[in-house]
Amino acid sequence: MARLESFDSIYQRACERKGGEAGLAARLPEVLSQDQIAEYTDAELLSELSKKVFQSGFVWRIVDNKWPAYEAAFFNFEPHKILMLSPEQIQQRASDPELIRHLKKTMAIYDNALMVHDIKLAHGSFAKFIAQWPSDNIIGLWAELKRLGCRLGGNTGPYFLRTIGKDTFLLTEDIKGYLQAHKLIDAGFTSTRGLTQVQEVFNEWQAQSGRSLAEISRILACGVGDNRI
Repeated sequence: MARLESFDSIYQRACERKGGEAGLAARLPEVLSQDQIAEYTDAELLSELSKKVFQSGFVWRIVDNKWPAYEAAFFNFEPHKILMLSPEQIQQRASDPELIRHLKKTMAIYDNALMVHDIKLAHGSFAKFIAQWPSDNIIGLWAELKRLGCRLGGNTGPYFLRTIGKDTFLLTEDIKGYLQAHKLIDAGFTSTRGLTQVQEVFNEWQAQSGRSLAEISRILACGVGDNRI
């Protein structure tokens, strides 16, 4: 693989494109502490996780507008209540005109409620499980969400983590393009080898900068492509 560009160079380029340090800082995502993430209820996390499943491949604004109806239809996403739903009741909700008519994504709410329930039994809560996962192996948490849950592959799991404030980078098209152009990976982005290489690159930039993975990810994205202001 090629030599890694210094993070300082990446940061300076992003500042030039985004109106200086203040302009760039205003675009950086918020990362919560381990204690703050552990305070989430499992219902709050299941709701956000389910929303990200529906937003995948769909217009996010439409999903946001319908989400109060989902909260009502799924008992405010209390996992133990969702797990009492019968297959027929899930089917009814999948055909409800107040919701989004997508059976497989609706069934994923039940499947992911089961995942949250099982993780709670093993770790005390889903929130604690996420909070305690080390960021220097965030791809491991991506893999666990995909393995244990339903429809959480691709960017769905990472976007969920970013939304709740868990420190993670994202593999957007800008970031993948940069990594490929600089020959920093020699495997696919869905392979274990490729993801491990990406994690190593971000870990090195984190060691250089002291910044969160989320900040590094956004700064890198702001410094590539035709996105000057």
